Formats: sequence, structure tokens, C-alpha cells
Amino acid sequence: MTQSARRTGPLLALAVVLLLTAGAVTAALLWPAPGHRAAAPPPSPSPSASPSPSPSPSPSKALPYPWFAVGSCLDHPQLSPVITTAQPRPCDQPHDAEAIANPKLPDGLTKESQIAMAMLTACQPSVDSWKAAQGGGTYYSFPLGLSLAYYTQGFREVTCLLTVSQHEGGPKLTGPLKS
Repeated sequence: MTQSARRTGPLLALAVVLLLTAGAVTAALLWPAPGHRAAAPPPSPSPSASPSPSPSPSPSKALPYPWFAVGSCLDHPQLSPVITTAQPRPCDQPHDAEAIANPKLPDGLTKESQIAMAMLTACQPSVDSWKAAQGGGTYYSFPLGLSLAYYTQGFREVTCLLTVSQHEGGPKLTGPLKS
């Protein structure tokens, strides 16, 4: 093994641990306090309004942290500078992300870093297939889930998101993803 290979392994491991820890801390800080519900669905259009060409599902579970059904489009505070909680958006208008899967995390996790890694692992198969269905371009996995506090209360549901940006104020999706 060369000297550079010996140095790369520990540096890569450190980078992964720091990334997961930063993600878990950021996620924990962005979720509403216990007792807050997920964002309410947008108001129903009046019967006289013309139907939207691409309806956008809204959150349908009452969880103490953000959760979105597959096909829901949303803006997220880590990607949109003007909001403080994840908010549903119509898929036919600019939005940060689209929900592509809703896996459940396994039992037995005891650390925020384990939850963050489990979310990435649970989302990866869906991310891979949805990325392939888009026919090119750059897309990012953005797991949306729970903190250790909610996990220890028995919550396991998470949302896998696909985005075209990984930073605040970046480009937005302009229509629904191809499934």
C-alpha cells in the first residue's frame, strides 16, 4: 500500500462522518418542536377554478416532523432562503424537491449518525432508479426524516427527495419528475 493510499482512507472516513453529523445536526435544528404537525395541505381550488395540469399531493400523515407522500413537491428551508419549514408546492411551478419514496427505518438505531446513514441507505435504490428515469442531468438525494428523539418514540417513516440543487438559493425543479 502506498503512502497516499494510507492517508486517503482515514481522510475519507473522517469526511463521511463529518458529513453525516452535519446533516443530522442540521436536520434536527430544522424540524419543528414536538407537538407541531407537518405542513397543512394547500387549500382546495374552488369548483369553478380550472383544474391544474399537474396536481401536487400534499402531506397526508400527522407526524411531528416533515413527511411528504410520493409525488409531492415542496420547498425546503435548506434550499429556499425565505422559508423556515418544509412547505408543499404545486409540481407544475418551481419547487426545490419531489418526494420519490417513503421507506421506514429499521429498529435498533441509537445515534443520530446511524439514523442519517440509514436514511441514505434506505433512499439510495429509489434515488438511483428515479435519476435514471430523468434521462440525464444532475440530481441530488435529499433524505428528509426524523431526529433520534422521534425515533426513540417509535417513529420510523422518512421521505426520500430528489433535487437539482444541494445549496440554498440554487436551481429549482420546474415540473414533476418522470417516474
